[in-house]
Amino acid sequence: MLELEGQLPNQEDSKGNVYSSLSLKSLPSYANGQWFTAQADFRTVYHAVTGEPVYQVSSHGLDMQAVVNHAKKQGSKIASWTFHERANALKQVAQYLLERKEEFYELAKATGCTRKDAWIDIEGGIGTLFAYSSIVRRELSNETALVEDSWIPLSKHGTFGAKHILTSKAGVAVHINAFNFPIWGMLEKIAPTLLAGVPCIVKPATEGSEMTQAVVKHIVESGFLPEGSLQLICGQIYDLFDYLGPQDTVTFTGSASTGQKLRAHPRFNQYSIAFTMEADSVNSAILTPDANEETIDLFVREVFREMTSKTGQKCTAIRRAFVPESLLATVQEKLIVKLKKVVVGNPELENVTMGALASIKQKYDVAEKVELLNKDAEIVLGSHLRHDFTVEGTDSEKGAFYPPTLLVCHKPTEAEYIHQVEAFGPVSTLMPYQDLNQLAALVALGEGSLVASVVRNTNQNIEQLIANIAPWHGRLHILDAQNAKESTGHGSPLPHLVHGGPGRAGGGEELGGLRAVKHYMQRTAIQGSPNVITQIGHSWTAGSDYFEDRVHPFKKSFDELRIGERLLTARRTVTEADIVNFGCLSGDHFYAHMDKIGAEDSFFGERVAHGYFIVSAAAGLFVDAAPGPVIANYGMDNLRFVEPVKIGDTIQVELTCKQKTPKPQKDPEQKPHGVVVWDIKVKNQRNELVATYDILTLVERE
Repeated sequence: MLELEGQLPNQEDSKGNVYSSLSLKSLPSYANGQWFTAQADFRTVYHAVTGEPVYQVSSHGLDMQAVVNHAKKQGSKIASWTFHERANALKQVAQYLLERKEEFYELAKATGCTRKDAWIDIEGGIGTLFAYSSIVRRELSNETALVEDSWIPLSKHGTFGAKHILTSKAGVAVHINAFNFPIWGMLEKIAPTLLAGVPCIVKPATEGSEMTQAVVKHIVESGFLPEGSLQLICGQIYDLFDYLGPQDTVTFTGSASTGQKLRAHPRFNQYSIAFTMEADSVNSAILTPDANEETIDLFVREVFREMTSKTGQKCTAIRRAFVPESLLATVQEKLIVKLKKVVVGNPELENVTMGALASIKQKYDVAEKVELLNKDAEIVLGSHLRHDFTVEGTDSEKGAFYPPTLLVCHKPTEAEYIHQVEAFGPVSTLMPYQDLNQLAALVALGEGSLVASVVRNTNQNIEQLIANIAPWHGRLHILDAQNAKESTGHGSPLPHLVHGGPGRAGGGEELGGLRAVKHYMQRTAIQGSPNVITQIGHSWTAGSDYFEDRVHPFKKSFDELRIGERLLTARRTVTEADIVNFGCLSGDHFYAHMDKIGAEDSFFGERVAHGYFIVSAAAGLFVDAAPGPVIANYGMDNLRFVEPVKIGDTIQVELTCKQKTPKPQKDPEQKPHGVVVWDIKVKNQRNELVATYDILTLVERE
């Protein structure tokens, strides 16, 4: 949430002691290539466990227009880097941060979470950098722009067509983050942004901003990213939105009410600025009908974990737990038994299993929300009103502690608050359902969520249930005995999968592998001749000019090869012996190849050559057998068999150098090399295309 007001110079801590804000450490922002410390308009952050003031934040006096300009002028250098250069830099940053993780764990103590909870934020965030770096290095070429699709012919003779390309937006991405994941929340957003070649401005929530600032400090000192590609605002953003334009992007994670206020900024409408919101939502867990004992235990374990992990302060936490009416009492009893074993207190103590909320303010907010939920549901365990609530190792009144709280709503179809209000803490509500139709209707009352878990008996058919609830969710986690040991769990957004949800959840998408990278790029349809498409995309397009050389392309090093270099091979006539011998060698005796009578009655009318024989024969035509710079076949893509090859047909191959991608050396002893993509077209004696595909070879560099 954005801070709209500052605080007075003299402030009061949780003990009632008055102190001067000038005596507190102030977190500087990193902007315009330097660290900036404000002198006024401070907001104080208190230790979640002890209630003592820890630091203060303010960005008062920071020139927001200069911050935006610095990103677009200096930070734009990252757009000139290739995808692999960006990915390698991100990997280096991740390694640099991982070597300094203990510093982040130490800072996490002030946020009230256990080390296990901090792991999700710290090492989970750093792991996201590693994951994104790997995805891009594996799936994208070493270019600055991404060619998204194949040649789309738009004319009769193939001289006019198109491709879609994605280029880095000439703007800046502003990331406004929530308090619950000060490290992961930032890293999971800046990873795809930087990989897209777009600079970032990060605005962390005030609570936890010390952790965000420490990470940014190390990223800056590492020197792996160009200056201006990452800036940090600790405090308010003031008039920053007024300086954004049509190439800029804003992402927000936090409360739906704050997100809606931000989304209404007139600048966004004026310039169609992309705005992505991930808001609080009432995520669900569903226990399917006829659940057996093992399935019930899995369900209880998942709800328990999501209530207590990070003290329930996860945007994905389970807020509504739907149970078949006949199993409600059983589930309630089992869940209460587990929750009663939770030890709340100072997370530095070994016996403590759940720490504090992020702030005293958050404790009061959760308490208010539970009171609203209590209008629809009975509190069967916990709440701040419980007199036997004890806290280990510290004073419960001074810290932001809240006990695990379980409610039961017996009439969910008549409820109002249960489906709309999220108590952002260790709070969840059990509710019964009578049949799958009622269940789907109850789930929909949440008006859109990030995730729902469906816990089922192994092999139970839930196809119709998924079809009914999928439109209301960004992710569905299906749990059963078969995957329970390896499942990453209900509350774990992964870099490879979309994180977001429709409606109340904000309507946005984060993560999702390359989807997230593309979000910060502009998709443009490029129309023109094959030659111009080849020139722009750095990838040979069918119909483009080609050239031939007396030297076989497989005798040339990676650096000697040129895009568009072609080899037209000798010809080979396919015989009956070829087909019989290949069938015996491969064991493929499919009737269309080996049974003369069966083949005559088939679609082909006579025997035809194996498709893989054509691929093998083609390789025999274009491969140069002598030792040379080609190291190995790296793979094959986009194979299509277009026309059958019959006995007596003659084939010939056109081999064209399509694309080149240098690969980094993992080992200094390894020979430098790159991947060359070759366009393969196999044609018959009538110049008809019979097979087409790409092969990839590893080729030595000079």
